[in-house]
Amino acid sequence: MTGVRVAGVGLTHFGKHPERTGRDLFAEASQRAFEDAGVPRADVEQLNYGNFMGELSEHQGHQGPLMAEAAGLTAPATRYESACASSGVAVREAVKDIRNGEADVTLVGGAERMNNLGTAGTTEALAIAADDLYEVRAGMTFPAAYALMARAYFDKYGGSGEDLAEIAVKNHDNALDNEFAQFQRAITVEDALDAPTIADPLGLYDACPITDGASAAVLVSDEYAEEHDLDAPVSVTGTGQGGDKMALQDRQFLARTPAAERAAEEAYDDAGIGPRDVSVAEVHDCFTIAEVLALEALDFYAPGEGIGAAARGETTRDGDRPVNLSGGLKAKGHPVGATGTSQVVEMTRLLRGDHPNSDAVPGPVGVTHNAGGTVASTTVHVLEVEE
Repeated sequence: MTGVRVAGVGLTHFGKHPERTGRDLFAEASQRAFEDAGVPRADVEQLNYGNFMGELSEHQGHQGPLMAEAAGLTAPATRYESACASSGVAVREAVKDIRNGEADVTLVGGAERMNNLGTAGTTEALAIAADDLYEVRAGMTFPAAYALMARAYFDKYGGSGEDLAEIAVKNHDNALDNEFAQFQRAITVEDALDAPTIADPLGLYDACPITDGASAAVLVSDEYAEEHDLDAPVSVTGTGQGGDKMALQDRQFLARTPAAERAAEEAYDDAGIGPRDVSVAEVHDCFTIAEVLALEALDFYAPGEGIGAAARGETTRDGDRPVNLSGGLKAKGHPVGATGTSQVVEMTRLLRGDHPNSDAVPGPVGVTHNAGGTVASTTVHVLEVEE
């Protein structure tokens, strides 16, 4: 079974781009990925593309061939949809295909256009990732859902709004020098605590923004990389996927995310590592409480211990295991269908040394954690620098 190298990566700026179409955004990200990889488009054997709400935001389905055309490809293309984990699933399937010999070169990525819908329209569109019959019709939104998860966590383990504010401050600080980030400005704990409440106990700075953007990566087999003398030092050595019941009221736990726990365990086993081997992580912090749940699901902390990690300095850029050096979804932004691949893009840059925060990476092993909905779907990937 062959290994999988990340030959090249590309991003658009994440932010408000309501005038740009999804195909325009993905064309830019894929162009950057090809330029970075030095791989000709003619060698690409398939496109794995993640998108969540294109039918709602652009009245556009059947996006696979559309995005292949935008990327300048004639290869077959498949669109993957798993809510916010859409392109994380696309990456996982690409890794499996390359390992199994189905392809030597795959373009993987995703895009989302959201700001053209406005805040109310985007909130309504995102809600289709929840259970329409039992959650959405009762008025559930994702800020409310994650507020319920935060309350459950506080009730079981303790914690405070100040602990969550420390996470927001950390991730804003990490985004300051990231040219692709939506928010390149610092905030204070006081700023976060004084911000308007959106769903108690979550405030405005506990939530990621509405974001337009695209991401892309060229994945190749070890054999292709060696045959073409590619400079591709980062490999995807582990992949995992987990699931859970969709509606919160049907779950055994609200203060844990078993889907992510299972995905992490599978990815670690696949890579032949354990959580203590991980040097750096990019996790799905759509809300600050989601970062806490991710840290514990990845087994970096026991249940109830992740809440104070940022305040203790353990997950900051100077900590033992920095988390979300890109700025995370919180400050880099969250164009839903692009997020999973964007984490792989950022981790690749961090590990190979050309990210503005690469100097904060303490070792050669990184993990990405991408979640859909209220973590009913999760993918986890292990990336390592090859010696």
